[in-house]
Order: sequence, then C-alpha cells, then structure tokens
Amino acid sequence: MRSVAGIAPRPAVVPPLDPNFCAASLANRALREMARKAGPAPLRFALERSDGSVSVYETIALPDNHPDAALNLPYAERLVKFLLWQRGGCTLYVGGSAAIADHLRRIYAPDGVRAFDYHFMSSVYERPFTIVGTEADRIPQARESSSPLGRHLDGCRVGFDLGASDRKASAVIDGQPVFSEEVPWDPRNQSDPQYHYDGVMHSIRRAAEHLPRLDAVGGSAAGVYIANRVRVASLFRGVPKDVFEEKVAGMFIRIGEELGVPLEVVNDGEVTALAGSMSLEDNPVLGVAMGSSQAGGYVTEEGNITGWLNELAFAPVDYRPDAPADEWSGDIGCGVQYFSQQGAIRIAEAAGIRFEDGLGLPQKLEALQAMMREERPHVRQVYETIGACLGYAVAHYADFYALKHILVLGRVTTGTGGDIIVETAQKALRLDFPDLADRINLALPDEKARRVGQSIAAASLPALRTA
Repeated sequence: MRSVAGIAPRPAVVPPLDPNFCAASLANRALREMARKAGPAPLRFALERSDGSVSVYETIALPDNHPDAALNLPYAERLVKFLLWQRGGCTLYVGGSAAIADHLRRIYAPDGVRAFDYHFMSSVYERPFTIVGTEADRIPQARESSSPLGRHLDGCRVGFDLGASDRKASAVIDGQPVFSEEVPWDPRNQSDPQYHYDGVMHSIRRAAEHLPRLDAVGGSAAGVYIANRVRVASLFRGVPKDVFEEKVAGMFIRIGEELGVPLEVVNDGEVTALAGSMSLEDNPVLGVAMGSSQAGGYVTEEGNITGWLNELAFAPVDYRPDAPADEWSGDIGCGVQYFSQQGAIRIAEAAGIRFEDGLGLPQKLEALQAMMREERPHVRQVYETIGACLGYAVAHYADFYALKHILVLGRVTTGTGGDIIVETAQKALRLDFPDLADRINLALPDEKARRVGQSIAAASLPALRTA
C-alpha cells in the first residue's frame, strides 16, 4: 500500500540526526490539499467512551473515485491511532467511505496489525473495542465532559510522581515546597507488587518527615487511573494479570486508607498540564513531559480536565515506513521514540555517540547532558533533532487540540538542551506553520520545576476533609 509519507514535502527544518523524519503534520496537510483540489469527501470520526461521552473529529479525504484514493487508508488509520490515544474510546464511528471503515476494522481487530490498541482500549473501557461504519452526517453528536483538577494549596501535603526510572516526591506547606527528592527505581521489570508499594510509601514518608503533619497526598503516574484505581499502567506491566487485579488495581486506595488522609492519583500527563496551568496562570495548556516516556495532559480553556487519555507517547508523529518502533505496542513513529529518555538516547546512539557499558537510560541521559556541557561533537545536534521533531509534532497536535500554551518539561529538558529543543521547535513552526507560531506559546518552566514540577502540582490534587 502506498504510504502517505510519499506525498509529504521536505521540512524546512530537517532534524540533523534523523533526516528521514516524515512529519505527520506535513503529510496530512499535503493529502488535504490534494483532496481540496479534487473535491473533498467528508471524513468524520466519533469516539464513544463507556461513560457515554463522545469525542468528534472532522476532516476531509480524497473521493473514492480519485486515482490516489488508496492513500485514504493509511491516512485514516494514522488519524484513528492518534485519536484513540488522545481521547480514548470503546466504540469508533467512521463517517464517510465504507472502504475506510472496512480497512480500519481489519487493522484494529483482536488479530490485526493494531491488536495492541484493540486490547488496550477494550481493557480500559471494559468492553470490546468496536468499529461502526456509517454516513458522514450520521455519526453521534459530541458529548464532552470536563471537571476541575487540583489547585488545592492549603495545608501540609505530599505530592509524588512515579516515572519508569525514578520517583519524585515533594513536601508542600500552603503551596510552598519545602522538600523535593528523586529516588531511582526500576518498576517495569518487577513482578512483585510489594516492590511498587514499598517504593511509593518510602517516598511519601520521606517527604512527610519534612512536614509538621500530613493532611493530604496527591500523585501522578503513567497509565490510566479511574477513581484512584489502576486500570492500565506500564509501571506495573511486569506484574502477572491475576496478581495485578488483586494487589495493584486498588493499591492507591489502600495507601490512602493506611495513611488516613485524602489521597488522589491521576495520569502524569494531566498533572503536567496542571503544572503548566498553575505556573502560567492561563489556559488552555497542553503539557508535554519528556521523562522515561512521553506524558501528555490537557487543561481546557475553562481550566478543567477532560475524560481523554492524552497518552501522547503512543500517538504517531512520524509517518515514514521504517520509523523506529515502540517497544511495548510495536507501532512505529510514535512520540515516545522522540520525546523521552529512550528517544534522546536512540538519536544519540544513531549519531555514533557511545556510552559506557551497563548504563541504564537515566545514566546515559546524565552522561549526554555532561557531554552537552563539555560541548562535545554532535551532542547539540541531538537536542536540535528533538526540537525539530517537536516543532512538527506541535503542528500535528494543533489538529486535535485547541492550543494556546504548550509547557515542555521532564528530565530530557534539563540544562541548556531544553532551551535548544524549544528554540528549534519554534524555528520549525515559524518556517512551515507561521500561523501556529504566532498563536502558540511554547514554553519551558524554570530549571527546578522542569525536574520536580509534577510532584509539586500533584500535591494540590486532593481537597482537605472538612470537619
């Protein structure tokens, strides 16, 4: 099948160490220009979630009788992939070409190419993922829901952020941090959930030692959390399924009961966006955290969060057929391979930068940052490559989010490398998407907030109990 990558123009800012990067934003724009010239066919998607909420996305495609109509199939599949991980859903309505709906049913099936996505969505929403084809004007109407998140600054609080290579915890008194700490750990390779429980409790108690009392605990972690229950999370993927249901699913509820204080845990991307909203004092905000993986979260213009997943690590940004593959889902060209520790090291090693044997990703990143300070050859280009990819990813995100501010933080942005990432991303936007460059503020927090900002924002999640 012909790839959409074949019609994408060369970016004005080519990622120096990843020159074959095919920006999804440029490829999609090229196909839509072809469709407009040919007389566009409407293409609409509606994603329904188990709570009855519905997200709608509208675009255009080539008419079925166009000689290049086959391009609609990979184009639609990549859009659906993004929508699934941005908004989530258990039923996908495809309004438009029956050929597109049939193609998607084959791809997103229990034994299809996207079986991982099928099973993930079926697990999160506790019903089989289903695709329904219909006319473009007969898809369900949008029914979005949103709710306030955090911003509670009163009292003595602990906030934690659980990453794949370290866990962070902060002690906060009336909104002011008095202690922050990062502790290395390796949760993804542990099959005994006691390891995870002990690690979380250790971080909470270490931070609580710096408070006169403990009033509340808030936490963020990669994955899907509903009412403080773990639904799906990569941090626990080493735990057998039966043990997961017994020991992990309700772990945070149990920790809150043992501590005797309000405890709330949510997806780390949501807390990233909350941290941005709180520091910028403006909305809407998309938060992008470049840590062990890529976390994403979104705060609406009203300052609320949605019921969306915002798992941008799995959202495709590179359409080339030989893009790097994600180790968990097996899909290619997804954000985690560009905007994370593993992405940074992948780019560095491909450029010939060598690290000591036996180092894990966090240690390799620290070594890369030390090389940056020493101005070693090619190291600056690692960050320029990430930045160029980010600029075109931002343009892609703008197709799916209403954007005003994008806050970029996480371990990869530590030091001058973070400034290079943002400067290069802004240059790519100015040259290829000047309208977006004028209206989107791409920002870094200060150095301390880049590293522990999520755990501090997480502390604000629970409301204190009233007497």
